[in-house]
Amino acid sequence: MKRRTAREKALQALFQIDVSDILPNEAIEHALNGKSADEFMNRIVYGTVEHKQELDELISPNLVNWTMDRLAHIDRVILRMSVYELKYENDIPTHVTLDEAIELAKTFGDDHSSKFINAVLENVNKALS
Repeated sequence: MKRRTAREKALQALFQIDVSDILPNEAIEHALNGKSADEFMNRIVYGTVEHKQELDELISPNLVNWTMDRLAHIDRVILRMSVYELKYENDIPTHVTLDEAIELAKTFGDDHSSKFINAVLENVNKALS
């Protein structure tokens, strides 16, 4: 599975977890729809779930006039998984993570999601550096 596809499937699984509070393995099964599992996708899903509180603490100070619970589910999930990637997937260049997050936001978010995601992630990345 290509990494872009793995990110899309991870996003779908994490969205289900965020909305329905189901177990990660169930969400992954639904997202894969009978296809075989992917190690990269699994790392993103399980890592994001495991580090959710820490990720939210990194994201929250960079939300100007917003709180985590006010964000659209899809934006919140994209931010969490992207910050997970920035912090824990050290083999992925930062610009790749940012570009992929923006593409996910353009595909799955609303008209303003990509600019919002980009701004927040740029600030989180500065804080992590």
